[in-house]
Amino acid sequence: MTFREIFENYETIAVYGMSKNAVKAAHSVPVYMYNQGYNVIPINPTVDKILNLKAYPSLDDVPDEIEILNVFRPSEQAFEVVKEAVERHKKHGDIKLIWLQLGIVSEEGKKLALENGIEFIQNRCMYVEFINSGLGKKK
Repeated sequence: MTFREIFENYETIAVYGMSKNAVKAAHSVPVYMYNQGYNVIPINPTVDKILNLKAYPSLDDVPDEIEILNVFRPSEQAFEVVKEAVERHKKHGDIKLIWLQLGIVSEEGKKLALENGIEFIQNRCMYVEFINSGLGKKK
């Protein structure tokens, strides 16, 4: 699937590690995607809301269907996040794609995701790939 196809076919992005700090990419990238019309679900155990959206303490607490899991955690934590995502995928049948942001890499996580039928992108910025896909606002 190309980046353009991903952005055209998926609408719900859960953001693992979304920050309330507006200067961090873990805030600005999901906010940008939200402003493009995507359903953004913050996952952050330290806050109740980000961008006036309910934040969930864990991946397992999200009641909505997740299509893309966008991960803003250090590389050394990424495999554990992928394991959580695979468990959720097995239970709920959601999470079609795990996207590790720019600078985040987990070859172990990639192998596990692909073995379980989940698409995997790592070390790429969702904002940059969206802009490079030439897509405008969805709303």
